[in-house]
Amino acid sequence: MATNITLKKIPSGLHDDIKASAVRHRRSINSEILALLEEGLRPQRRTVDEILASARIVREKMKNIWLDDRQIDQAKREGRR
Repeated sequence: MATNITLKKIPSGLHDDIKASAVRHRRSINSEILALLEEGLRPQRRTVDEILASARIVREKMKNIWLDDRQIDQAKREGRR
């Protein structure tokens, strides 16, 4: 059975973030809050096969991209700014 709750005094910045996230995911604000709560409280465990499938997809996307150590170090430095 579903239960209703009311949230009070939500900071405007947080409300804006939730609203933007809801728009991105094409959900209502209520549905977005429920999805965020479920994600935070009930993280889904992925099977080894799911992890490997994700890795294969990434590997396929990166197939023709080669970086040398210098490029990797430069990207790390830029990411720290």
